[in-house]
Amino acid sequence: MLRAEAAVPVRMRRVAIVAPEQALRESLVRIAEAGCVEVDLAGDGGPDVRGPAATRLQRLRAESAQPVLSEAPPDLDVLEREGRADLLAGEAQLEERLGSAVRHGAVAALAGWCPEPEVGATATRIAGAGGALVPLRTPRGVDPPTLLTGADTGPPASATRPLRRSFTPLVSTYGTVPYSDLDPTMAAGIVYVVMFGLMFGDAGHGLLLVVIALLLRAGRPRRLAALRSLWPFVAGAGLAATLAGLAYGEFFGPTGVLPVLWLEPLEEPMRLLAVAVGLGAVLLAGAYAAGIVNRWREGGPAAALYATTGIAGAALYLGLAVGAGYVWLGQVAYGVAGALIALVGLTLAGVGLYATTAGGPGGAVQTGIQLFDAVVRIGSNVVSFARLAAFGLTHAALGAIVWDGTTALAGRGPVGIVAAVLVFLLGNALAFSLEALVAGVQALRLEFYELFSRLFETEGRPFRPWQLPVEHLTEPAVHAGSPAAREAVPHGGPAREEES
Repeated sequence: MLRAEAAVPVRMRRVAIVAPEQALRESLVRIAEAGCVEVDLAGDGGPDVRGPAATRLQRLRAESAQPVLSEAPPDLDVLEREGRADLLAGEAQLEERLGSAVRHGAVAALAGWCPEPEVGATATRIAGAGGALVPLRTPRGVDPPTLLTGADTGPPASATRPLRRSFTPLVSTYGTVPYSDLDPTMAAGIVYVVMFGLMFGDAGHGLLLVVIALLLRAGRPRRLAALRSLWPFVAGAGLAATLAGLAYGEFFGPTGVLPVLWLEPLEEPMRLLAVAVGLGAVLLAGAYAAGIVNRWREGGPAAALYATTGIAGAALYLGLAVGAGYVWLGQVAYGVAGALIALVGLTLAGVGLYATTAGGPGGAVQTGIQLFDAVVRIGSNVVSFARLAAFGLTHAALGAIVWDGTTALAGRGPVGIVAAVLVFLLGNALAFSLEALVAGVQALRLEFYELFSRLFETEGRPFRPWQLPVEHLTEPAVHAGSPAAREAVPHGGPAREEES
């Protein structure tokens, strides 16, 4: 069972890094090595004055070098002579942080954000250097950065971490989840693979996807090693396609290898269409429920009540759904109930939309247009899920064409058998490649436009911790009191003294 914490972004704490001036560098080096604190920079990214390390890095014309930090203060002249652009780049970043510190006497401090589960361990880490990590109150009107559970920069998410990490691109490609909203990663991944499976329903093709996922997990081929973390996602899509293929009786087309356990797409297209639209209606209802929670967490009861992606929109959707029951079943009670519920939803949504206008007749006209658009969008969004059936039928039709061509050639002697094998292999390769691409794109489109548009109204800010590898030197190139170390004291700019 997933923990409740997995349904929301990781809880963040506002923290201050406080240390005596002589211990600040070592404390920041430990912060960078831990990689779990986002340090605030002064201004638009640090001091205006270029520091000594940054100056040397510019002279080397290696500003794009991969930064590495030295455990002890290095001799910058030696680094420049040796061409150690990596260490100079690390020192340049350190200068930005040191130059952004607020100083009062012999004590310096920087503010930042840290995942709450990591605060204790990080405080212990820098305590050994003479620094302290002090929790602060979150400033009013400031949203903390967002870190999703199981992300590479966050705390572990137990045994579900590889699966969550493989689903994360579905959400991050759309945008950054606001800190106060629900984290839809797991739900989005499951919904995606289910929709993909319905459109790519073939047990043979699904098993090929599972094989591809296992190859990715093994790091093969090497040129696709960067996609290794996606193997659970690919395996899930392959498993969903395999199960749908078992239900359809499809194994590299209608080969007769598998019996039809549920329905045959080409023989019962309307039944498949009804299932697709029904599934879409359920998914939209779930999206409205999550939208209500998000609006409540973002702005309280009023925001949840009047938003078209909150209670008002959900009531309008429910009213239209109940009204559709009247059309389907012919019961007048459904029509009356649906009209009343939809009217309540329209009224609430109208009040909320009108409040965002300039008022007057122009505001009323604008509100009316937006309400009409909301009604039309609900209908079009439900119907849009018919593509689950349409592309499922397309996949089945391609499989049937390939199989018919194979069987037609197989009865024409040895040459026909060879031609049949070629048609079967090439046809399935084409169907697999084309339909996998189409089903993948269409599932993504349904998730983004029909579902995510109801979950999110704003975008959050991603958590970007300062993380650099640290080179541990057995004999530091420079001691803290040496001339080169004193040269680095400005740390990229004049220290900002806090007025007492």
